[in-house]
Order: sequence, then C-alpha cells, then structure tokens
Amino acid sequence: MLTIANHGKLRLPQAFLAFMAVALCSASASAPVSQADPARVLNDIKALSAPEMEGRGAGTKGLARAADLIVKRYKELNIPPAGSHGYLQPFTLITGARLKSHNALLVVSGDSRRYLTSSQDFVPFSFSSSGQVAGSVVFAGYGITADEYQYDDYANLDVKDKIVVVLRYEPTAFAAKSGNQGLTHHSQMITKAINARNHGARAVVMVNGKLGDGEEDLLTRFGSVSGPENIGIVFVQVKNDVVEGWLQTAGKSLKDVQDQINSATKPASFPLPQSLHLSLKVDIETTRATVNNILAYLPGQTEEYVIVGAHYDHLGRGNFDSLAPSQIGQIHPGADDNASGTAGVLELARLLAPQRGQLKRGILFMDFAGEELGLLGSAEWVKEPTRPLENAVAMINMDMIGRIKDDKVYIGGVGTGSTFKAILEQAQKENAQKGSAFKVEYSASGYSSSDHTSFVSKKIPVLFFFSGLHSDYHKPSDTWDKINAPSAARLLDMIGNVAVQLANANIEDTPKFQTVVEEKPPGGGGGAGYGPYFGSIPDFGEIPTGVKFADVKPGSPAAKAGLKAGDVLIQFGDKPIKNLYDFTDALRRSKIGDVVEVKVLRDGQPVTASVKLEQRK
Repeated sequence: MLTIANHGKLRLPQAFLAFMAVALCSASASAPVSQADPARVLNDIKALSAPEMEGRGAGTKGLARAADLIVKRYKELNIPPAGSHGYLQPFTLITGARLKSHNALLVVSGDSRRYLTSSQDFVPFSFSSSGQVAGSVVFAGYGITADEYQYDDYANLDVKDKIVVVLRYEPTAFAAKSGNQGLTHHSQMITKAINARNHGARAVVMVNGKLGDGEEDLLTRFGSVSGPENIGIVFVQVKNDVVEGWLQTAGKSLKDVQDQINSATKPASFPLPQSLHLSLKVDIETTRATVNNILAYLPGQTEEYVIVGAHYDHLGRGNFDSLAPSQIGQIHPGADDNASGTAGVLELARLLAPQRGQLKRGILFMDFAGEELGLLGSAEWVKEPTRPLENAVAMINMDMIGRIKDDKVYIGGVGTGSTFKAILEQAQKENAQKGSAFKVEYSASGYSSSDHTSFVSKKIPVLFFFSGLHSDYHKPSDTWDKINAPSAARLLDMIGNVAVQLANANIEDTPKFQTVVEEKPPGGGGGAGYGPYFGSIPDFGEIPTGVKFADVKPGSPAAKAGLKAGDVLIQFGDKPIKNLYDFTDALRRSKIGDVVEVKVLRDGQPVTASVKLEQRK
C-alpha cells in the first residue's frame, strides 16, 4: 500500500486511518465451486516474500521473478492473457536517482581554494537540480518562513541569485508553539528547498548544526529522503566543520548563532563576506526501469467484465519508503503488503477458472506494478486499457488482507456502486448464518492510497478490501509467519462470492457508478493531507511541470471552483507549482477560508479559478 508521504512514504495520519475504516463483504448465492485453501494462500505469500524476490522493488530482478511466478500460475490455470504483450503490460517508471562522477564543491575564501570531497565533506540530495552554480553566500538561519509563528529567516535578507546556508531542523520553540513535541513541517528538507527557491536563491547548503550527546555529524545518505525528480534548486549538505570555517570569516560561530536563534526564537540571518565564494557542480542521473502489469482474462458470456486486482510490488530494500529507517538496505519482504493481496488474486483465479464461459461477465485478473511509487500501474492501465474501459462493471481491489485480527475487516468504495450495499448486507447475513461473520466497517468513498482510486477517476464502481495497518507496515518485519491464513482464506471466499454475484447480476442489479460527496474529507486532496482542504486527487505519472489532477473530489473546494480531472496546476496564489511538493507547501502556508487564485492548464490552455479553501474535518 502506498504511503502518502510528505514524503519521508511516511506514516499514515489518523485521518487516513479513519478513512481506511472500511468494511468487508460476504457471500452471495452464487459462490465459487471450491473454498479458498489457507495452505495455498500462505504458500503463495511465502513464495512472493522469499529473499530471492528482493522485496519486489521496482526495477529489481526480484520483481521480475515475482512477475514470472504470477504468469506461470495463470498459464497453469489456462486463463488467457490480457495484456498488451501476452500477459504483460510494460511501462516505464522512475525508480530513483544516482550520483554521477562529476559532483564538486569549490570553496574560495580570499586567496585560499579548497575542493570538498563528495560523500565525505558534502553530498547532494537526490531531488536536487543538476547543474553548475557559483555565487556569494548568505547565512539564512533555519531557512524557514513561518507566518503562523511570526518567524521569517528571509526577512530583510537579499538572497537573490545567492547561495544560502541553512541549519537542519527548526527553532526549539516551534514544538511548544505548535502544541506538540514533534517537529513541524517547516523542519523538512523539501520545505527548506522550496522556500529558498521561492525567495530567489540559486542553491541551498544545509548543515546539521548542534548535535546531541554522542551524535556524529553524519551526512544524509543519498536517496534516503524522498522528493520530486527535480526540486528546482541545487541542494547539498555540508559537514559542520566546513560551515564553521565560513562563519568564522564573519566573526561568528555556528553554535553561538544557533543558540541565539533558539533562545530568542528570532532570526539571526546575515550575508557572509564577499571574499567567500562557492562554486557547486551537481550531477545526478534519474534512474528508470521498465516494469509490468500482469493481466489474465477469464471469458464470460458477454463483453462486460469484473476486475479483480492487487499490486504485487513492494519497497525492495526500503529507501525513503521504509518506516524502519535504521534498517534501510535490508529486504522489506512485504508479506502482507501486498503479497497477501496478490496471493488472493491467484487463489480467486484458481477457484474461478473452472467457470470459464459460464458467468454472464468475464473476470479480468490484474496484478499491478508501481503502486508503491504512486499507483502508477493502475494509472497506466486506465490510461491505456487492454480491454474496453466502458465494459468494466466493477473493480475489486485487495491490498493488505493477510493480518485480520479479531475478525475485523474493512471495505471501502461501498457508496460508489448503486447495488454494493445490498450485496454486502446479504453477504453479511449469509456469513452470520454460517457462524463465520466478520466484524465489518464500511466507507462510502472510493478514494484512498491504493489502486482502486485510479478506477474511481474513470467512474468505475470499486470495492476495496483491507485488514488494517499494523506495526510491521513498511518494515523488514512484514514477514509471512505473521499472516493469518485461515482468516484470509475466509475473506477470499467472501470476495469470490461478491465477484461472482457481480459477474452474474441482471441488468437491473448491475452497479451504477455513484459520485460520493465526502462530508468529512479524509486528509488527502492536494497536499497529502496537510493544510486546508482543497480536494484534488494527484496523478503521480510523470509530467514536465505542475501537478496533474487524476480527479477532483465532488463537493470539494476545487470542484466548486470548476476544476476538473486532467487539469494541470501550475500556479497557487503567488507560488509557482512545479510538482506535488510545491503544492503541499503552498497549501500548508494557506489558511482556512482563504480565497486562492489558481492557474491550471486545461488541454494546454491556461485557465484561472478562485478556490475558497475549507477546513478538514
């Protein structure tokens, strides 16, 4: 499951957990021939999360091995291929970045010249712009502009076309001012980079500053902090002792200046002497890989079909997505997320294969790649469908169904299909009669951080099955031995029953797509759940600049302003929007009730709209 991160693929906020409180369904009158086999389900999860699968990271041999396993199973079941290349639908995605050999930082101070050593004295961030920058230097405190705290390190400071040096983190008083003990979003590196860029700086040099007892002055590992492909400014980190020498040229010390800012919660920014001059060269290569969605089609008696899907990719060895930062580099096996859902698709394929040609509608089995990087596989398929999109009756998505606890399960999207509630209530009733009912929670909305969201944007009814988050989520400890296979098999029986019920429904019982107007926005919607409510769903596909809307939530501020799916946001108030991180930052800096003029590109033409931001509830 994708973590909407402000991108540390961070921890999901409570609003998201409430949003994910969705329910599970149960059986229908027309069930699969057999019951799901817990042993088969568990064996598939074990195979998909085995060490040789390398955490199924995008671009790894392990992901290709997992694809081979899935294709082999469909062939064994004699379910025909439904991709663009046999069972496969290849597409290219960005997997990260790598440092090339020509990264340099030259420090000129008076008559002295010193080249710093890459990865020892300094390191670029993976989302830094590439290129050469030279100029004079300005110390800009923490590099923060926080109107809510009446604090601005850039106030009365000329940084136009200069290189700014900023401290990591934020003034110590921000925690108390924010009402909690954690760091605010102003401490984030992405926020500092965007703020410097928006103030006209050409480059940012970040320094750790004050260290805790026993803490070393370590450079951030390249690639360990998430960000866009290019944040639009050169951004590097330099060791404390290097910056200490720069500040000494102005008669200052790093410790004294930082202590001064912290004690008074007032900026202490200043230009460094003109005799100090920096020249930076950053050379970063974006890495890409071709990955594959996997599709198999069980024909029915008509051209209509029901989609049963799950994503089979995971985090590989972690990187910025890991919620166990100290274990980055270890395999993150992803047994629950989402070997469990993938095993579920394979088991339902086995159960339904004997009904080939017997159901009124076909079943399209879909295994997505690229979900963890932004729902990219499902977005690719709805953009380039391998079967006519208009014939899709419903989409069933399984993401993390292996850790059912206390018989509690969730299902989302219930409001997106006109007949879903009746189907699920009947399923619950039948389960109760069998003495094996789950405790269910429903959510009407079809939006969340998994692949069904891509189908909602195309007005296809969706159901999303989920067994809940746990402490092993996005960690190396998400292993097969913690899977509750018997309960997962029971859940698969229910999902299979619902799939067959949808496949055999009469015309009057076929679900019609319904727009769900959310009375309580669940956190997302432009800006990854931060700041006031806007109401857009970002398209994570690669575009040159801006934020493309995959959809706009009905009844949201964006919808009320006339914004539409497909619009590309390029301006938010006075802030240029180059990527989703810019949008997040601009939204955070806004207030509930603000009327913001935004500019979007619609079919390549600029359109302006006034959006009145609302409160998240």
